[in-house]
Amino acid sequence: MTGDIPNLSPVAAATALLRAGVPAGEVLKLMEPREGLLTSGQVASAEVVSLKQLGQDFQLLLKLTMDNGRQTTLPVSSSLPLTPGTNVNVAQGSADTLTISVQDLQKAAANSLTSIDTRQLPAGTLLQGKVLTTQVAAQNVAQLSGQSSASALPTSYRSIVILLNTALAGTSLTVDSPQPLRVGSLLSAQVQNSQALNFVALPNRLDELALAQQLSTQQSRQGSLQGLIAALQNMPPPAADGDNLSPSLRASIEQLLADLPDVPQMTTAKGVAQALNASGLFMESRLLAGQNPTLVPDMKANLLRLVTQIMPGLPGNVSYDAAAAGNTLARAMPSVLRSAFGTLGLVAPPSDPINFPLPPRTLGHPGSKDDLEMLLKLAAGAISRLQSHQLGGLEQTRTHADGTQVTTWQLEIPMRNAHDIVPLQVKVQREETPERDEHSDTPVQETKEREKLWRVELAFDLEPLGPLHVQAQLMAGSIASQLWAEREGSAELISGELDNLRARLVACGLNVKALECNRGVPPQGPRTVLEQRWIDENA
Repeated sequence: MTGDIPNLSPVAAATALLRAGVPAGEVLKLMEPREGLLTSGQVASAEVVSLKQLGQDFQLLLKLTMDNGRQTTLPVSSSLPLTPGTNVNVAQGSADTLTISVQDLQKAAANSLTSIDTRQLPAGTLLQGKVLTTQVAAQNVAQLSGQSSASALPTSYRSIVILLNTALAGTSLTVDSPQPLRVGSLLSAQVQNSQALNFVALPNRLDELALAQQLSTQQSRQGSLQGLIAALQNMPPPAADGDNLSPSLRASIEQLLADLPDVPQMTTAKGVAQALNASGLFMESRLLAGQNPTLVPDMKANLLRLVTQIMPGLPGNVSYDAAAAGNTLARAMPSVLRSAFGTLGLVAPPSDPINFPLPPRTLGHPGSKDDLEMLLKLAAGAISRLQSHQLGGLEQTRTHADGTQVTTWQLEIPMRNAHDIVPLQVKVQREETPERDEHSDTPVQETKEREKLWRVELAFDLEPLGPLHVQAQLMAGSIASQLWAEREGSAELISGELDNLRARLVACGLNVKALECNRGVPPQGPRTVLEQRWIDENA
């Protein structure tokens, strides 16, 4: 897709705006009427702070500077896409309008670049920008309104793009394109000459950077699941002193605790499948499929329901309507979380990305009482921990240069072990390598489903064994596994039971290639995962 940069003079630009039906004297409409903002005949300088397109109109945030130096910000609507940084002089025509002179319209129209200085940006330079506005070009507007008798021209669209890189970062650029550019989208374009750009697909690296940034933010907010569950288990019983829980909130707490699997359930294939399905990892996919995640056990949906029912009962909220709060779950989940994080001050400086498994993290102080505000902090932190696992899986899902596709799922399941809560962290990775011709590097046409290499990692702290970490790989019926135990006695105990584990794996029809237990923790830091295959595929 090619974008042409229109080479318009300021006068021609203003003429095109007027021809399109935009008045020069009454352009801006105040979102909230302000009587007496400017006295009769008074003119104030204004700077456009932000621009947002709303349909065919635009919402601007203006910073007005009065003669006495006093400044104020005003949201206004306009038919003109005045770019951020534009300076104009305004006068007040009525309580809800501001006027701009024709000369200022010409100056504003020239504020956005309509050509590229190839001395600054030579041909071949890669530009990255964000689309601020998109409209049908002025000549097309004139044709549609019957104001031009020229022959019909192909429809073109005029967009304003704010540049994000190079020495012109922060500068706006006006481009024409044969297709409309989606407002708010990110674009990459290569400079062809001073009047032409060639749009190219965004590099995957930008998505990776955005994902890494979001993951870092979530990790700074997250808190361990067992902290929340312990607080819920210690809530006062009904009718006890200090009980400020509504019946519906208490029912949600009981439902969340009842959905937790226990250790015996996790010893069966069916029980593990149910626990994985209810971990919260698949809540968004259910929403995309039009399913209601509250109809099936789901940890994330339970936590979100808990948040929506806690917030109306916080100090300062005089009314508590639990039914209405529960009904807002599906349509208010993002705003609920933003409110919780912002109100309770859970935002911390971004932390560095960490490896699997996520370490324990406690929110609040051990001696603080489990009031509703602390409970909300713990619930919001638990949601962020589940999201950290989800984003961690996305970060490790990619296609390598040789065509190998790696898909990763990462999650956490809190298990009940007697009166304790044991969080089980799980990472499942599927690796699919395309078949290749023996005499070339070109992938061959597949005639059957290609074999997959599966990797599974488990991390948990189960008394009296202590912290354990398990890594296993499965391919074509062959399995290899390594275990790590931090306690010396546990490592010796597990090593003595490996023969029994081997016999049980063989009874399941698996060919055991390697099985061992080590003292300590798995190697951390950068690793070449594809080269760490314990299975000898040529055996």
